[in-house]
Amino acid sequence: MEKVNLREDILPLISLGLPLVGSAVASFLIHMTDTIMLGWYDVSALAASVLANSLWFLIFIMGAGFGFAVMPIVAAASASGDDTRARRTTRMAFWLSLIFFAVSFPLNWWSGAVFNLMGQEPDLSEAGQGYLRITAWAMAPALLMAVLRSYLSALKLTTILLVVTLVGVGLNAVINYALIFGNWGFPAMGLTGAAIATVIGNVVALLVLAIYAQVKRPDYNLYQRLWKPDWEAFHQVRRIGLPIGLTQLAESALFSASTIMVGWIGEIELAAHGIALQLTALTFMFHVGMSQSATIRAGEAFGRKNETELRRVGFSAIYVGLAFGVLVISMFLIWPGFFVGLFIDPAEPQRATLLEVGIVLLMLSTLFQFVDSGQIIANALLRGVQDTRIPMWIAAFSYWIVGVPAGYVLAFVVGLQERGIWLGLTVGLATATGLLMWRFWGLSVRINRAAG
Repeated sequence: MEKVNLREDILPLISLGLPLVGSAVASFLIHMTDTIMLGWYDVSALAASVLANSLWFLIFIMGAGFGFAVMPIVAAASASGDDTRARRTTRMAFWLSLIFFAVSFPLNWWSGAVFNLMGQEPDLSEAGQGYLRITAWAMAPALLMAVLRSYLSALKLTTILLVVTLVGVGLNAVINYALIFGNWGFPAMGLTGAAIATVIGNVVALLVLAIYAQVKRPDYNLYQRLWKPDWEAFHQVRRIGLPIGLTQLAESALFSASTIMVGWIGEIELAAHGIALQLTALTFMFHVGMSQSATIRAGEAFGRKNETELRRVGFSAIYVGLAFGVLVISMFLIWPGFFVGLFIDPAEPQRATLLEVGIVLLMLSTLFQFVDSGQIIANALLRGVQDTRIPMWIAAFSYWIVGVPAGYVLAFVVGLQERGIWLGLTVGLATATGLLMWRFWGLSVRINRAAG
């Protein structure tokens, strides 16, 4: 085992990662604001948004793979002094993101049929489709932002990401307050108001990041001849980004499948499931930010062909993830009722039932804190060395051959209901963590030997 130094390894990882963590948390708070406000507005609206957002995020996270591919490529190119490569791949990631937006748009537009095929209640499916027909227009700016975020992060220009997303939280809350509840002379639009706020927020944030990228690094000429194809760079981003997107799809689909299965049980269980997922996802944003930091630092080590440095990055990321996991587990076990109660109107007639189900699910989520952080860290390190194809197959196996069937059996055969579904999540995530860690430490970390 390589010796890890606090000052040389862990602190640089944390220093680079904290703005990314803050940005991830702030970005997630935008969605959490929607959940909290819709929960206070109407439980049925909350349930529809949980269902709709699960599909929207599923589509987005697959398309964002092209944006995420920019991070390791630009980090490695920057470390090796190849600025031209960084510029070319970022431009082609814009192309691929917009192509994906066009291809995926019909799925959002006719999502009601998808929900009906999944066995959801007709009223819930119709409300979810209405929401997605508006938020579908937020997909393009969201995907382009994913490209710019990766580009700026790889160049270690991360503070702007935090600033923009924090401003976005406030903007989204203000628009939600006006449009969901009908304040300041606006009509009370409920679920539709939340969807409009999402579109406006994404467009504004994209414009700010696009201008900042040009102003901060004019030497890259990022938008020069943006319309001109660069097929070599195009296929490099596609080759790395598509497996990343499919890997993220497999993981996200695991949680979406859990939402669908809980929807078969009942509306109260679905709303409580959504609350517990929001809370666990919020804490998971720490691992998202730190894993991006690990990808950047691993990409730099890969660009320099320094295996010792890469191993130290790997151990540092694992240590930081384990420490934060202990903190989250402690919080969820000590104050579960407090956290779940934040999402429920005190006057809600079904508050007691929602609290009871939500508390149980939140406490069960502590079982997969370590394995969930483990799989994202392993994936991040593998992306840093541009190893994405085999991890895609590992993810598909772990989540869909192991995780989803385990959740179904535990929920509906064993009879554990929504609790069984959450136990199935743990099984799938644990399988992915073990296999991905084996892939990185057993093979992909050996960059010098592979290069030789």
